[in-house]
Amino acid sequence: MINIGEILLNLWNDSGFARIISGMVSDGGWQNLVMLIISCVLLYLAIVKKFEPLLLTGIAFGCLLTNLPGAGLYNQELWTNFMTEGHEAYHSYGTILKEGGLLDFFYIGVKTSIYPCLIFMGVGAMTDFGPLLSNPKSLLLGAAAQMGVFVAFLGAIALNGLNDILGVTIGFTGPEAASIGIIGGADGPTAIFLTSQLAPHLLGAIAVAAYSYMALIPMIQPPIMNMLTTPEQRKIKMVQTRAVSKTEKIVFPIVVTLFVALLLPDTAPLIGCLMLGNLFKETGCTDRLSDTVQNALMNIVTILLSTSVGATMVGSNFLTVQTLSIVVLGVVAFGISTAGGLLGGLVMCKATGGKVNPLIGSAGVSAVPMAARVANTVGQKNNPSNFLLMHAMGPNVAGVIGSAIAAGFLLSVFG
Repeated sequence: MINIGEILLNLWNDSGFARIISGMVSDGGWQNLVMLIISCVLLYLAIVKKFEPLLLTGIAFGCLLTNLPGAGLYNQELWTNFMTEGHEAYHSYGTILKEGGLLDFFYIGVKTSIYPCLIFMGVGAMTDFGPLLSNPKSLLLGAAAQMGVFVAFLGAIALNGLNDILGVTIGFTGPEAASIGIIGGADGPTAIFLTSQLAPHLLGAIAVAAYSYMALIPMIQPPIMNMLTTPEQRKIKMVQTRAVSKTEKIVFPIVVTLFVALLLPDTAPLIGCLMLGNLFKETGCTDRLSDTVQNALMNIVTILLSTSVGATMVGSNFLTVQTLSIVVLGVVAFGISTAGGLLGGLVMCKATGGKVNPLIGSAGVSAVPMAARVANTVGQKNNPSNFLLMHAMGPNVAGVIGSAIAAGFLLSVFG
């Protein structure tokens, strides 16, 4: 005879509600509840406040899914000590495919760096390197804007000195510090690429910090610009740059790939995909491929990447003092990178006798094209007839290359 009461009791005991309630008494349940609340806050920021909605929506929903007790969509224990041969918890991709959940399958694309590289291919197909080619000095501004990466890296290492004083773990290892520092490059895919290799347990926190600060560029950068430059400098009008030939645009991605990949082989996946996408755009005979990479492929990979990153935001990993440290170090990295680009712009302004507006240096961070637009907006507030957008795009796309090179360097050191 069917016992309705027993069926209902078993149904309740197997539900996520029961697991959260029982976990509040023991452990783990409160973390799930807090993370579910955080995921809803992130969804609000993405949908209502439009903070990088194309990526933050997926990250937030991935966070929601992974913290549903009992759903088994993402299993952190399968990725702990993953591929560490000889360890008692050793697993391979075969184990993941056999025992993992849906989000574990998605995450394989992050772990193997497939998604960030495909995103870079799409970015390359949407990028015009013409402004950089017409003014090669912009490369120096893109390099100067990577200063925050290394300052934040050193800051993360320095926090180790507070561990004994405060009695909690705040400091970071070299690979973890490198992953945090790359936030200063303002390039989400690069941050995900490096972190998935060096510190995958920090992936959720670093991704949220990186994309949140990228969305806040119009709020973070202008005060730094106004602090480091004078009104007279911000009013400087720049002359029109030269026209770039089709041949130059085709040869450029080939030359950059050869030079950078030979110099830093670890950055070959990112630079190679970035330049392949750009080559599809510039050849004139691969329009179908360029269109597919820019639209269909980019959209599909964005969904898989964002949801996978959100899945790593498990309560036990995310709700730590280190996460708060990452948020603080991230904004420091971003601010110093902006300042580094501006200082480079000031040097270039003086070296050229006032022909370069230093504001374009702030666009050396890799947030394309938002950083260039902010530089243009600030310039027009000081001089309504000033149009800096195309001039700022040079450092902006140089920043994309610069952040990839910085990631390759850090990976070669700590990988």
